[in-house]
Amino acid sequence: MTTTTFARTSGAAAPRAPIADDRAMLKAAAELTRDLNAPRPAVYWGDFLASAALGYAALGVAIAAGPLWLTLIAGVVSMLALYRGMSFIHELTHVKHASLPGFRIGYNVFIGVPMLVPSFMYEGVHNLHHARTRYGTSDDPEYLPLALMKPWSLPLFVLVAALAPVALVFRYGILSPLSVIVPGLRKVVVERYSALAINPQFRRRMPEGEAAKQWNLIETACALWAMSLIALVVTGALSLRAFAIMMAVASAVAVVNQLRTLVAHLWENEGEAMTVTAQYLDSVNVPPPSTLPALWAPVGLRYHALHHLLPGLPYHALGEAHRRLSGVLDKSSPYYKANYAGMPGLVAKIARSTMLPR
Repeated sequence: MTTTTFARTSGAAAPRAPIADDRAMLKAAAELTRDLNAPRPAVYWGDFLASAALGYAALGVAIAAGPLWLTLIAGVVSMLALYRGMSFIHELTHVKHASLPGFRIGYNVFIGVPMLVPSFMYEGVHNLHHARTRYGTSDDPEYLPLALMKPWSLPLFVLVAALAPVALVFRYGILSPLSVIVPGLRKVVVERYSALAINPQFRRRMPEGEAAKQWNLIETACALWAMSLIALVVTGALSLRAFAIMMAVASAVAVVNQLRTLVAHLWENEGEAMTVTAQYLDSVNVPPPSTLPALWAPVGLRYHALHHLLPGLPYHALGEAHRRLSGVLDKSSPYYKANYAGMPGLVAKIARSTMLPR
């Protein structure tokens, strides 16, 4: 959720030749992974519930701990675990709910409402990012040509995420109830402040039918929790120290996720529609042997480029899909051009691009 505008670098960029689809890669991706499409409920539920349980347990330790070192260690553990749990919102937008009954409810109960990141903030939004004619265009809610913007846009892009927990408490604790009684405010809240999007021009459509009923129910729960949290702090029932630790952990989750978003793509498209192969090459895999991506790009997000080839593949199958494709495709295949070693090199690559004259 953002309304920040990032400046483009001045001058006209040289036009780039369009990238044609690599039929061999697309065919191999489809044929070699047909048996991997079914999500495994035990894996989803076990991973998700363990992440949430560890996250909240560590948060409790961080709040109750006396020594600062223990608070910091527990806070980091809590952040990583809750970040992993929150990352399942991405899976919700792709998985068929009939194959994972109750998972949307479970996500909202254990992560969505407590963290004020309910499922509806991504459902109906992320699918637009994968639309063949929308990716990388002004109609893509999750795309900004960051590599073509001013150098200061990158640190601003990351730092603004630190304010996300405050913005979410305000959105659900203040704007939600006000939007019920203030004419016209509801439309603004839904259109502009109800999506995990980075494109400031994106506007959501008002939900309808069953989607609206589900949205209103979940949003009511978020509003009640946010208002209760505000009341607990104001009355002193929740100490400022405990509240500060909670907000610090949530802020760290948002910043790490924004850093991951920064390196999820190369952000080099200037608004034209792209082929599937071009979308793949503008996206990023950070496969093994790198180990840290398992922490900052959890739940399959380290295979983000592969995910754009096979968006319906469950997260637990992406590693096997990568191994199969790597074992079959020729080394000249564009498949390998989306593989990178880690975050530092990717950040440096994008930063260098912002400094090029245009």
